[in-house]
Amino acid sequence: MGNEKILQDLSRRKFLRNTAIAAAGTALIPGALSGCKKDRNNTDYQGQGFKEGVASFDPETDRVILWTRYTPASQETQIPELVLDLAKDRDFKSALVSQRVRVDTASDHTVYVDVSGLTSNTHYYYRFRSELTGAVSPIGETRTLPKAGEASQVKLAVVSCANYQSGLFNVYGAVALSEADFVVHLGDYIYEYPAGGYGTNASTTTLNRAHMPEGEIFSLDDYRRRYRQYRSDEQLQLAHQMKPFICVWDDHEIANDAWADGAENHQASEGDFAIRKLHALQAWHEYLPARVADNAKIYRNFEIAGLVNLIMLDTRLAGRNKQLNYADFLGATGLNVAQFLQQWQNPERTILGQEQKAWLSTKLAGSSAKWQVLGSQVLMAKIHFPTELLLIAAQLATGNTDPSLLSQYSLLVTELVTIKTRMLQGDPTLTAAETARVTTVLPYNLDSWDGYPVEREQIFAAAKGKKLISIAGDTHNAWYATLNDVTGNKTGAEFATASVSSPGFEAIFGADAETVTNFEQAHQLLIDDLQYLNAADRGYVLVSFDAQKAEAEWRFVSTLTEKNADTQTKKRISES
Repeated sequence: MGNEKILQDLSRRKFLRNTAIAAAGTALIPGALSGCKKDRNNTDYQGQGFKEGVASFDPETDRVILWTRYTPASQETQIPELVLDLAKDRDFKSALVSQRVRVDTASDHTVYVDVSGLTSNTHYYYRFRSELTGAVSPIGETRTLPKAGEASQVKLAVVSCANYQSGLFNVYGAVALSEADFVVHLGDYIYEYPAGGYGTNASTTTLNRAHMPEGEIFSLDDYRRRYRQYRSDEQLQLAHQMKPFICVWDDHEIANDAWADGAENHQASEGDFAIRKLHALQAWHEYLPARVADNAKIYRNFEIAGLVNLIMLDTRLAGRNKQLNYADFLGATGLNVAQFLQQWQNPERTILGQEQKAWLSTKLAGSSAKWQVLGSQVLMAKIHFPTELLLIAAQLATGNTDPSLLSQYSLLVTELVTIKTRMLQGDPTLTAAETARVTTVLPYNLDSWDGYPVEREQIFAAAKGKKLISIAGDTHNAWYATLNDVTGNKTGAEFATASVSSPGFEAIFGADAETVTNFEQAHQLLIDDLQYLNAADRGYVLVSFDAQKAEAEWRFVSTLTEKNADTQTKKRISES
């Protein structure tokens, strides 16, 4: 089967999508709500339940997707049928929906219900139950988007990068308890690596967090099992139970550093990448449903309260060209800068693809919302290092923590910080050669928007005159940066979240607080557009929007080895 046919199948794959229309005064379908495990035939059912909890997705002003997964009893031989109850009260005394829905046995026994006819800016409760076996799900909470004028503030919890092997999901627990209205998940919801692979640390075994299945995941069943493992986490279940999610995928839902037609972590010996992608994205839609017409195109937008136009992008798969790699430009005399620049600045290189780029430009032009918010998997800001740091930084990024390399990096950073400080102070003794050392810069991460600079400028131009905010994930670290165009004019700002659990720069430089602090301060000085960096903590960013400002709070948990959802806010900024 050719790649084109495989991708067509992906786009056309139809899930069993139940629908329901809310109507006041709906009578509850009678059923066993007491948790009894026997039907009228006195059968003692075993094994049934809602082991992955409940969740809601893609809220609109009049609708929301409700989700669960049902494990049938060992005695159930027919396709299971459930009852969905939805009400404005937790006791379901006045149900707006009480409707039978089908379990999609072809989609890992997941349930998707798109409920419409809802009231905007309203809180709802819902549950699923089996009349046959008496199983009842946890009670979920969700809400609809406010229309313009119905809310004076919108609060989004932004999360990314949860590695099950790296520790407990305390960040999800914190999000569940937060004042966020909605959760924006920017990808790396799961990781594809095997047990003992990336993310493993000293606590993985004691916490019983090794990946299942044990090997790297490739097949549809592999991806499904990995999602079920992640959704077994009680704090992730709680976050889904308490908040509606708006999600996009990044690379690890498929394979590391993916692009449209391949990935760094996919080799020819591992089969056809298109088939692997087909499996990965089918499982994603089963567990993280999005209201899209084409399963391969998840970019979409949400107009919230007339304040926020949340534009969720696919910077990973929809049209991305393969990333450039500095190693391909190395020669006997070092980096061939001229050759690199020629390819890096190629106007044909794209991270979005032409179709998505045109769609994004239209959405930006047509929105009257105060804030245009790009949900982008990867950093949009320019993170440009002095060129002489790049090769050492690249070696460190691969996990090479050789003490001599770390020492070399530290000494070089110290030299450059001294020069940059003198330059900012207007030191007249500074030589041209010294100035060149800190002003000759190149992008650190070619997997981010930094690898596609021409297209980034096109998006900045499309957003001209708008209040532009980028929210991003991917790096595992927390960033605040200005978005400056090629001429140095500010076009917006970026609030990038730390990871839920995946290791950040501290995995390279160690947990010594002074070392990490020095690293953060040095790079804030050396990187012109960077205003804040937290390189050691796991957490999320709460972004609040009103008519005057966009405010970001970076909140961090203290541990991943013990259950503790308490957070500390270490940075708060606002853009007006």
